[in-house]
Amino acid sequence: MATAFELTQGTWQDRLNYVVAMMQEMSQEQDPQKMVQAYATRVRKLLPGDRWLAISRRGLEPPHSRITRSTLFKQAINPWKEAHKLPVYDRGLLQELLYAGQPQIINGLNVADDDPAAEHLAGLESLLVVPHFEGGKVLNMVITGSSQPDAFEHERLPEMFWLSNLFGRATQNLVLSEQVQSAYAAVDHELRIVADIQRSLLPASMPNVPSLDFAVDYQTSRRAGGDYYDFFEIPGGKLGIFLADASGHGTPATVMMAITHSIAHSYPASPSPPGRMLEYLNRRLTCRYTSNNDSFVTAFYGVYDPATHEMQFSLAGHNPPRWRRADGTIVALGEEAGLPLGIRGGECYPEMSCKLSPGDTLLFYTDGITEAANAAHQQFGVAGLDRVLSGGHRSADDVLTALQVAVQQFTGDAAPDDDRTVLAVRVTE
Repeated sequence: MATAFELTQGTWQDRLNYVVAMMQEMSQEQDPQKMVQAYATRVRKLLPGDRWLAISRRGLEPPHSRITRSTLFKQAINPWKEAHKLPVYDRGLLQELLYAGQPQIINGLNVADDDPAAEHLAGLESLLVVPHFEGGKVLNMVITGSSQPDAFEHERLPEMFWLSNLFGRATQNLVLSEQVQSAYAAVDHELRIVADIQRSLLPASMPNVPSLDFAVDYQTSRRAGGDYYDFFEIPGGKLGIFLADASGHGTPATVMMAITHSIAHSYPASPSPPGRMLEYLNRRLTCRYTSNNDSFVTAFYGVYDPATHEMQFSLAGHNPPRWRRADGTIVALGEEAGLPLGIRGGECYPEMSCKLSPGDTLLFYTDGITEAANAAHQQFGVAGLDRVLSGGHRSADDVLTALQVAVQQFTGDAAPDDDRTVLAVRVTE
């Protein structure tokens, strides 16, 4: 009987070196088609034969099957991307072997003249049949053919079946990885578009209001996020300042942010006073968008009058802004009042007011800033904001730059796990 393995005549070190080189080559391949081709080249030196075939019924209904690889093919066809170019059969020896799903060695091969795959089996005396399992079923099969009688040893069949199936699983994992990467690229492309649309909803520039200096920083933890800030021009030279944070992360939060923007800009009257504006937003959200899910939006809305330096404001479950007075004292601007928007219809939002003075600084923020954590899982917190504000910076830009540096140093450049929005407003002379 002819031996089935050329390298069985070498030393164990020879065989080991060959297999190590093969595994090293396989580990570098990212393209499943190239990996199969490289593997086939290597294995054919271990398992001499005259012809090699691969058969599959993936994506086909019984009793159909297709030849995915054959040494008779003049050009290699990628079965994962060009399956439509491959021949499909519903009968014949290859089809019978695939659906039988048994590892076996066939000697004294006899193929009918009308077998649809007769050309692939012509002149062969022996077959080594190795099925590949996936999900508990045989979907693929590899056949090695020889023109020599009794060319394959039954003693080697278990190991060949084992090793061939392991390679089949590795190949399929690489295919799935490629598919996942392709799907991720498509999703990422869509999210980039979503992010562009989202940012188009934000103000293109800071408002030009006498006695106020603005600076803003807007970061999303993913391509797009749920933080939202806006400004509204109000008759009499007043300015509406709006900051909101939709619950959750990523695309769902982005959608809720866009809905909130749309509702805010559909307010049928001048967006003042602030309590009524928040009540309108809450009513619309609970009526149409949040009643059947757990989504909600925290918000701050204030109306500033530059003629009097007075700000009237309301909060809907949002973090109260930090207020650094010109004398250096730092306090919260109001208290968390009212439920977040979208939780309960009919909620009222009390209004508060304050009178600002030249040299005062207001810091509006979302909880992605205060909840930013360091390696010890400690949060930046309101104390971190106050440390920055205590620096007595001369402009809104200075305050914002100092805060960015402080958060970066505190978190060690860790990527944000929540959206971060900060709006610094300084009252000038």
